Amino acid sequence: MVEAGVELICGCMFSGKTTRLLQRVAELQAAGLRVSSFKHALDDRYSATAIVSHAGASLPAIPIRTPGELFNYVEASDVLVVDEIHFFGADFLATCHRLIQQGRYVIAAGLDRDMWGDEFPHVRALMSMAHTLVMQGVCAVCGLPANRTHRKVPLLNNDLVGGPDEFEARCEEHFRPPTAPKPEHIMGLA
Repeated sequence: MVEAGVELICGCMFSGKTTRLLQRVAELQAAGLRVSSFKHALDDRYSATAIVSHAGASLPAIPIRTPGELFNYVEASDVLVVDEIHFFGADFLATCHRLIQQGRYVIAAGLDRDMWGDEFPHVRALMSMAHTLVMQGVCAVCGLPANRTHRKVPLLNNDLVGGPDEFEARCEEHFRPPTAPKPEHIMGLA
């Protein structure tokens, strides 16, 4: 059994978050721990039932819509792994607090900022209680370290999920937020 706590892997898109998350799961499973993996149901880019890196590596995962659903799986798990936490909002932070109080270990991964450059407050707050690894990408314009997610195409139908055709990593100098206003449904997330 592991000690209660939270491990956070965050950064911009294309910074290696999912690859690192998959490595951590392999390490924990090799140590004999029972790991249950989850992803936000909204993210079905590569698979509805797996966490998948942009390079194609994958891990079976249970799609959930609310962080409270994690409590259905705690008895069968030593470690709860959750990808795309930026989609969950403040409820994710409260759920992590409750899981820690119950003696659980959580590994969470997701964006720390939205495509407008605004921090996700619940991810920022999670940094203060977690062992945090902030990943950086490579700026698609200049090749320097990137910490922003740049939207390459117009935002249509408030679709915030995408891959390399829609997004790229950018440094602060080359980052340009979308000119479209932030959709109402994500105002509470960022």
